[in-house]
Amino acid sequence: MPLLAVNELKKSYVTRVLFEDISFEVEPGDHIGFIGVNGCGKSTLFAILEGRESYDSGMIAFSREAVLGSMQQTVTEERASLYDYVLGVFDGLLKAERELDEVNRALEERGADEALIEKQHHLNEKLENEGGLTFRARTRSTLLGLGFTEDELKKEVSLFSGGQRNKAQLARLLLSGANLLLLDEPTNHLDIKAIEWLEDFLRDYRGAFIVISHDRYFLDKVTNRTIELKDLKLYKSKGNYSRHMELRSTARELEMRRYRRAVKEIKRIEGMVEQQRRWGQEHNFVTAFHKQKAADRIKETLVEPERDPASIHFHFNAKEGGGNDAVVAKGLSKSFSGHEVFRNVDMLVKKGEKVFILGDNGCGKTTLLNILSGRMRPTSGVSYLGAHTEAAYYEQTMTSLDLENTVLNEVWDKYFNTISHKDIRNALAAFLFRGDEVEKKIGLLSGGEKARVQLLKLMLTRANLLLLDEPTNHLDIPSREALENALDEYDGTMLVVTHDRYLVNRLADRIFHMTADGMTEYVGGYDDYLEAVKALSAASAAGEAKPISANAQEYKEKKQLQSDITKARTAASRAEKSISETESELEAVTRKLESPAYASDYVKAGELSKKADELQKKLDSLYSEWEEAEARLAGLLEKQ
Repeated sequence: MPLLAVNELKKSYVTRVLFEDISFEVEPGDHIGFIGVNGCGKSTLFAILEGRESYDSGMIAFSREAVLGSMQQTVTEERASLYDYVLGVFDGLLKAERELDEVNRALEERGADEALIEKQHHLNEKLENEGGLTFRARTRSTLLGLGFTEDELKKEVSLFSGGQRNKAQLARLLLSGANLLLLDEPTNHLDIKAIEWLEDFLRDYRGAFIVISHDRYFLDKVTNRTIELKDLKLYKSKGNYSRHMELRSTARELEMRRYRRAVKEIKRIEGMVEQQRRWGQEHNFVTAFHKQKAADRIKETLVEPERDPASIHFHFNAKEGGGNDAVVAKGLSKSFSGHEVFRNVDMLVKKGEKVFILGDNGCGKTTLLNILSGRMRPTSGVSYLGAHTEAAYYEQTMTSLDLENTVLNEVWDKYFNTISHKDIRNALAAFLFRGDEVEKKIGLLSGGEKARVQLLKLMLTRANLLLLDEPTNHLDIPSREALENALDEYDGTMLVVTHDRYLVNRLADRIFHMTADGMTEYVGGYDDYLEAVKALSAASAAGEAKPISANAQEYKEKKQLQSDITKARTAASRAEKSISETESELEAVTRKLESPAYASDYVKAGELSKKADELQKKLDSLYSEWEEAEARLAGLLEKQ
């Protein structure tokens, strides 16, 4: 029996329908990823399931065994220490402990008492069966795993930032004993180390959960089912995020291909029907009747596939030039008020490289970018950019945006001397700011909208060095993919600080792992980095000499795989182009058949009909070739 059943659920606000006919079930052990663009209604659906929001119609049913757990919007116990606040989730066990202490004291004072001994036995049994022997250790382990320090366990919750308080709530939720968790962006405010701890926790979690997240690497690690809210509807599949997108993409592409073929076929048949009717002989009318029936049968089953919603389309153009050594740092260190943030930072980034900086929160990654961009001076050491290297800096705090400016003026004020008003409006439209939206004040925008404004301003600089600090924060998955595509095609140099492991895996040539003591270099993407770290750890444990920081053979294999993927994409694209050309040729032949010039020339009409049949056969063959190329490409992508 499912823990949760949702059937034909509908929710609307005044004139806007958020979603309708939403149906799904959650079985025990389901680990479900919930995806969709910002504003599509994911968090609203969670609020409905939690009972905080009403709904228009449909049904929601929880089983008797379901114990729902979710994060609240505010932390009420602000005067408690972090440790005590999270420990409060075990209120029943804490109460049992207090009662047991009272019973033990009573037994010491009164001596043997049958009722007290029985109560003592009952309380000991309760604590043992319900985790009373380990709940304190589990609380401490969870808080440390999520990135809190030992000193912070004693700190009052009221003194923490909003992000840290959210982490505290997440700790309570994970320890709550619920068997159905609703997790809304749980990786927000976590560094990679904490995210990996959470992944391990959720992979081993025996209950069910639904998790809203834009972190694709995280979703791939922890989910076995995926639901996607799109265009008011819910799409479901078995498998993690990557599997879901593969299935959706393949299905959508095949549906669109079949739809276009069917439309072409209907048009071709109806052209022949019209031709037969014009010829006017009895056998022509019989032929026309049967062909029209064939066209009508196709029409009965013809449904146009869903179209993708508007998405960002842009690319970065780098100015020409720049020295071979794009970024150089030697012996950098930085201290604030006597506290040393980092030291011994040496790095060299070559022209055209895509280099990523990883490290725990607080290790100084953002500070380092500020130094490299010239916004901050180091305590010691030196850094400089190569000759003719022009840098553009994307800051995760977005403090450079004027909150009182409109979207249009924020861009126009910076580029009115070099870019026309029309071109700026076109650029804003490409970033999904259209019509009256360009007059919205920056201060009223969501985090994702502000990020899009800042990315647009960055794109228009045409800098040949991009310094990016958490560029995918606040972006939904389609916007992240658009950014990835743009950065992948960018021919300048990139130095990026990020927790987005999917982005690192796709784009990184090299990784610098940063600690308070300096940098360690690795070649390749995030998975290559993990393998190298494992190798170093194994070698260290065995007392062996350290291997090289990355496996050169694996790096070559990765590059070869990328080459094979490019070739497969080219083959699919070539087949697609041939299909388009053949379809155009077939359409031209069909138009000729429909023209009056061929109506009375049975010989020419017969030749053209034969030509049309040959082109249709060629088209069928090309479609098979295209599908094979797509399948080959999908197989290669699975190896990434």
